[in-house]
This record gives sequence, C-alpha cells and structure tokens, in this order.
Amino acid sequence: MNQNSINLIEQYYAAFNNNDMDTFLNLLTDDVIHDINQGKREIGKDAFKQFMACMNFNYKEQLVDMVIMATSDGKRAAAEFVVLGQYLKSDEGLPAAKGQEYRLPAGAFFEIRDNKVARITNYYNLQDWIAQVNG
Repeated sequence: MNQNSINLIEQYYAAFNNNDMDTFLNLLTDDVIHDINQGKREIGKDAFKQFMACMNFNYKEQLVDMVIMATSDGKRAAAEFVVLGQYLKSDEGLPAAKGQEYRLPAGAFFEIRDNKVARITNYYNLQDWIAQVNG
C-alpha cells in the first residue's frame, strides 16, 4: 500500500470531520470528478464546493471507524467508514428533516494525481438512510 495516498485520504477525512472546508477543498485537483451516490457526475472544484455547502447546510456528519487502502503505485485508494449524522434541514426530494440521527455504513473510491484527489465516488445505501430518518 502507498503510504502517501493513505495519508492524503486521512487528511481529506480529518478536514471533513473538522469542518475545515478550506483544507478539504485544497486537497482536490481543480478538475476533480465527483460521482455522487445514486446521482450525477460533477466536475470541478467549484461544483464540489457548492455540493459541500448544501451538504453542510442540510446535514451534520462525522465519519468514524475509518479503514483506508491504497494501491502500491498510489494512483487509487478506497475508504470504508460509518457516517454518524443528523438530518438538519429538508433536502429536495427526500423526507422532511426533524433533526433525525442516523448511522450509515459507507465507502468511497479515489483516483489520485499529483498528491491530490482527482476523483471521488461515494457509495451508501440510500434506502437504509431513508428508513432511518423515517423512523
């Protein structure tokens, strides 16, 4: 496993957990590709910044039980974790938010270029999340 890539993903998630969006965004390439779980593909740091602004408005999340792996050449990495969250504001097309808490297993796949995240693809079970917030 490539320790530099593992360290990059550790920094990425530490910045997320600390709500340090400046550091978080600086770990991305300008042309970052973001494959949204059960959604569309967005390209570019500006699109990712807008996505995160929406997420941080609607949800409060911490990622725990992190396991990170990387290929020996450092070009790809993966992470498995648990999302501990609170649904703060209703998100379009989803159930109404009432401050519901959730615990959701999730994972992500990364492409790495020039020691920055060039692609991130997130996966979680949306039906599990909906069932949790619907009670």
